[in-house]
Amino acid sequence: MDGENFHENYQRNVLGGRLQSCSTSPVTGFFRDGCCHTGPQDVGSHTVCAVMTDAFLAFSLAAGNDLSTPRPEFDFPGLKAGDRWCLCAARWEEARRSGAAPHVVLEATNKAALAIVQLDHLKAYAAS
Repeated sequence: MDGENFHENYQRNVLGGRLQSCSTSPVTGFFRDGCCHTGPQDVGSHTVCAVMTDAFLAFSLAAGNDLSTPRPEFDFPGLKAGDRWCLCAARWEEARRSGAAPHVVLEATNKAALAIVQLDHLKAYAAS
């Protein structure tokens, strides 16, 4: 089965619907297709579509993952508050427990995140 059909047929959001795009500007996702698609090669489970905040970006930097600094060699513009990005589910959960979790876009958050994050927690941080 090719990747496109795999994504279309098997990738659902946490609400049970079709997985929606998270961001194409900047382009996000483990597969850099704009969606929080996942598969066996995505060991970090980049499945939570989050809306970046200054507080989360600072938290991520302190945790050793600088998401703010542009990295042109990876075609990465750096993130700023308001950008949407597919986060690792475990990092989002870590941020939630630390009081720094960003809001999430439920329709663009992959149901695979539910192996790590509780649906009630995601709903509590749902972007409006």
